[in-house]
Parts: sequence; C-alpha cells; structure tokens
Amino acid sequence: MLDITVPQAKDSELRTIAIINQKGGCGKTTVAINLAAVLAGENQRTLLVDMDPQGHCALGLAVPEAQMSRSMADVLLAGLDGSMAMADVVWQISRCFDLAPSTTALAGVEQQLATAPDKDRRLVQVLSTVQHNYDFCVIDCPPSIGLLTFNALRACDEVIVPVETGYFALQGSFKQEATVQMLVRRTGHQVRHKVLATMYDVRTKLAREILSELKRHFGDNLLPMVINFNSKLKEAASFGQPITEYDPASRGMQDFEKFATWLLANPPMPTISETQEQNAAPSPNPALSRAAELVERARALSARAANLTNKIAADPAVARTGLVPDPDEDLDSEKNQAKAQENAQKLKRIFGVKPTSQGMLFVQPTKPGYEISVAGDFNNWSPTATPLRDDPKMGVSQTCLEIPPGRYRYRLVINGQWEHDQYNTDVETNSFGELNSILEVS
Repeated sequence: MLDITVPQAKDSELRTIAIINQKGGCGKTTVAINLAAVLAGENQRTLLVDMDPQGHCALGLAVPEAQMSRSMADVLLAGLDGSMAMADVVWQISRCFDLAPSTTALAGVEQQLATAPDKDRRLVQVLSTVQHNYDFCVIDCPPSIGLLTFNALRACDEVIVPVETGYFALQGSFKQEATVQMLVRRTGHQVRHKVLATMYDVRTKLAREILSELKRHFGDNLLPMVINFNSKLKEAASFGQPITEYDPASRGMQDFEKFATWLLANPPMPTISETQEQNAAPSPNPALSRAAELVERARALSARAANLTNKIAADPAVARTGLVPDPDEDLDSEKNQAKAQENAQKLKRIFGVKPTSQGMLFVQPTKPGYEISVAGDFNNWSPTATPLRDDPKMGVSQTCLEIPPGRYRYRLVINGQWEHDQYNTDVETNSFGELNSILEVS
C-alpha cells in the first residue's frame, strides 16, 4: 500500500552517502538497505534513494513493483519543473525510514536527459526540496559509471565503496578508487571517500590476506569495521526485510550497528571551499557576477599572452624569424601595430596540438606553479601518465606522443582540474555535460 510521507521539517542539514562500486555482487544494495534501516533505528530520519534500474531496494524491502506507478525515473525527468515532488514517489518502510524506489524505466533516463543542461544535477536539485525533512540520505548506485552515478556524486557528501574480500574484487577496488577520484575531480565537488570490506570470512586465509592488503593500500580510507559473511543478511533480503526486523540479534545486525555508530561519530569535515562559500555574502546579481568573472578571465588571458610574447621576443632565435618587430623600429607606427596583431595570431597557433615528424605535439602556455598533463583515449584517460614539460625559455609546456592513426578524445588536467583544450576548436560534449577536445591522427 502506498504511503506518502510528509515528514516534519528539521533544522539539521541532510547528510548524503552514495554507495558506489562498478562491480556487481559486492553487497551495495545490502549495505544501502541495512545501513538506512539501522540509522532509522537510531531515530535518524533516513531516505533511501535507489538509483539502480534493477530496483533491488524495493525488492529487498518487499515493495511490490506492480503498485509503483511512479519512481525515481519520473522525479529525475521532472526535475524542478513543479510537475512532481519527491513525496509523490516515497514509500514509508518503517518509522524514520522512507524509500524512493526505482524501476527499469530509470535505464532510459540517461538518454532522455542527454541534451538537458542540468542533467548531472537533477538528483541534487530534487533532494534540495526535502533536505530539511531528513537527517540522512543513502543512495544505492548502479554497477556502472554513467549519468546516474554522476548525479549521485554531485549530490553526496561522502562515498562508500563496498569491496568483497575476494581476489578479483581486490584488484577491481584499486581501479575503482582511481575512477571515483577522477569523477570527483570532474564534478569539482569534494567528497569523503571510504572503503568498506564486505562478505568477510575470517576463517579463510585468503580473506585475511586480502583484508590486510586493503589496509595497506587504502590506509585511513578503509573503514575500521567489516561486514562479515552472514547468511542472515541474505535471508533477510529474500524475505523483503532489513536485518533490523529479520534478526536483530544476528552478527550482521551487529556489523551494521558498528558501521552506523562510526558514521554518526565521524561526520565528514567541510572542505575549505565549502566553508568559504557558507561564510561568503550572497551575490546580489549572479548574472553580473558571472560577467565579472569572464572579464577577469579575459584580462588574465591577455596578461599571459603579453608575458609569453615578451618571453619569445627575448629569444634571439625567435627574433630572427620576424615574429616580433625590430626594437629599433617605431612601435607606435600603424605598420608595427598591425604586425603585432599578426604576431599575436601566430602565437595563438603555437598552442594546442600539432602533428610533427616525432608525433603529436601538445603545447600550452606555462602556468607557474601548475602541473599540466593530458589525458585521453590514447592513454586510458590517466591524469598522470602524460605530463607536459615546462620550457621556461619559450614560456610553454609541451609533450610529444606517438599516437596511432585514428580519432581520439582528450582533456587537459591542470593541477587536478579537468579542462578542454581552449586552443583546439574541435570539441564535443561528453556524458558529463562537459567538453572533450578532439584529435584526428592521420
């Protein structure tokens, strides 16, 4: 029976936890359901949001799909247009425990939102409408990295990665860590990242060795508790109940109580940028603020171009090319002003990516104190594999790569921030709503 919950407003802010792992079968949904149930048992108003089209949260809580006329797919497609609210899809599971379920219709949302400018912010927008109704929001993510997971990352304060204590899961956890960090950098939204060992069987030597390896690799990012292998957790799911109802005396219940207790005692610390944003006075006119920001960027770019011109002009080898005017000539003459404009255009053509006999040459203006690298299809999108080397004499950062013929996408990584190459006009929008630069190697 559908029970629309209208919880009373609270003064506390919503704390949002995303359960993420590309690998299936690691216990994501089990963690999401039982963590939410235990938090609710601690009188924390908790909303469980299912962002997995498989809809296992509803299945594991005995919510019949046949009676779900609306789901998270409808909420995300509606956004903030006023046609639908979170309350229209929420089911009350128990006291302090609500579920926003999903159905297979969620699988089509990514394509339907492909052209929406806010497609990666739909979840954070709809959660903002209920942020005073709950203390916690737990998001169960799909076993893939796409728009649905990216929405969860935009919305959350912290990421929990469940890792099964098996060999293949161990190897995948290292790649998963890099993927989460890459996505976090792309969102520009800092989150706390923790790893949770699941399905741990202390009786086996392999499980003990893998747990030791997880501690060595992840250090403080590994949570100080495990979810032990416990048949009661599987039985609870098959009966459509959280462990809090099925067997509150089980070891599985004890594990999740330890997990919830740790979370309650260790809230994520706000980042410096978040604190500054909270303390900053609101802008009276966001449009004017954006315009001012663009003006400042233009000024900074002009200053860098002038600085680069001076550096190149100081190089005798470059002076002989005629790219800069003769210092003995009248710099105020119309002839030399026109020549300066022509040289500025030539300097612009230095940057970007160019074919050479040694390979494809990537060139960017040097930014003092910045580390610049290039990541793309040709290096598995690694943000560290291909750094650009500084040439102080020329005022540029560059690297040359031998790349097989083909069409490639790439982006620049500047001090951890992902950007498209502004000196390459061949671009396309990626699945995150940002621009990828395009490289054609013939």
